[in-house]
Amino acid sequence: MKHHIGEHKAKKGLIRIEFDEKNGIAEHVKITGDFFMHPEEAVHELEKKLEGHRLDELEHLIDEFFAMRMDIEMPYVNVEDFKVALKKALEG
Repeated sequence: MKHHIGEHKAKKGLIRIEFDEKNGIAEHVKITGDFFMHPEEAVHELEKKLEGHRLDELEHLIDEFFAMRMDIEMPYVNVEDFKVALKKALEG
């Protein structure tokens, strides 16, 4: 099992994505940082959406999640910031 961590400093706030990789599948996905997201449980919903998927699907799933959830407010942070943090986790 391999552990991945990626951090990205957005305009206001740090986004940190970490997960374990087992047979090319993401497990134990954790998204933390000092960014603001409302509703707060949206972060956990995104973690759940990424769980159990192949690493090469994760970026698309992030796009899909935010495209479907028009109710989420994230001042100074956007979808690209999450994707950059993910890319860094995948490289790391």
